[in-house]
Amino acid sequence: MDWNLNLRLKQEWTDQFVEADSSRPELKRFEGIVGRVVTVNMNNKCIVDFQDGAWYDIDPAFLRKIPKEEGQKRYNSKANSAQPIPARQS
Repeated sequence: MDWNLNLRLKQEWTDQFVEADSSRPELKRFEGIVGRVVTVNMNNKCIVDFQDGAWYDIDPAFLRKIPKEEGQKRYNSKANSAQPIPARQS
């Protein structure tokens, strides 16, 4: 395990807004959706929140960073059901 590589990846990718490579069949479902990298796991894959209540581990080679300003406009942190108190519940 290369701890330095993992630390560098965490520093580079954590809290970045991303889009997945939709040309890959397994990532096609995320086409046009902005995700936010929560962290990088010990397998050096980004843990990405695509606003649907789940987190996905994706190799950074298949992610494209998008500018922070654009990401903040297109990413809704309250859109998923994993909120402590979801807004859509009464």
